[in-house]
Amino acid sequence: MLKEDHEALPPEQRLALSYTRPDLRPALASFFALDRRFGRIVAKSSEPVIGQMRLAWWREQLEKPVSDRPAGDLLLDAVSQHWAGQEEVLLSLVDGWEELLVVPTLTPAVAARFCARRARALSLMAASCGNGAGKRAQAAGERWAAADAAVHVSSDEEREVLLATGLGRASGKGSTARSMRGLAVLEALALRSLRRGGRPLMDGRGAALVALRAGLLGR
Repeated sequence: MLKEDHEALPPEQRLALSYTRPDLRPALASFFALDRRFGRIVAKSSEPVIGQMRLAWWREQLEKPVSDRPAGDLLLDAVSQHWAGQEEVLLSLVDGWEELLVVPTLTPAVAARFCARRARALSLMAASCGNGAGKRAQAAGERWAAADAAVHVSSDEEREVLLATGLGRASGKGSTARSMRGLAVLEALALRSLRRGGRPLMDGRGAALVALRAGLLGR
């Protein structure tokens, strides 16, 4: 399952995984896959209530003990394996995507909440590394969340809100923990994307160099 999900992830996320400590990769890969699942639910819901029903199923499963969850959904199985006891941050992810689904207008406040909720799981993962790594990861995650969303929205107005949100988020202090150096790669690519008006994160020949520098220096 993880191999299949890894191959389905966009190139910047696959690159981030390669710069992440091996024992942390399964949890990060399952987070990325879950985030993408929620994004697809929101994008493909012709009516908000349909998307809410699908997100509600995930909320219900994440609120149950692992032993009470149905087996057979490969992504749910992976989440249960790698995020057991930490479902609160994944429920925050559900909340972020649901608000994005139902709000009539994407305001700066909504965009900021969405990015913060989307980044919480990354912050939790990095916090185990100590030395303030969680706060640094939260900042990096929020900038990535804004850039990634800006790439995929169809409205120019919404894109401008997300660009402003991402560019307005100050980077955390210091370099990213070596074990979670993939987040530095994502943040560097996100900042480049934001400055280029929401272009895809790996767009252009310079993306690989930006990623390499961030992977080596952690910023």
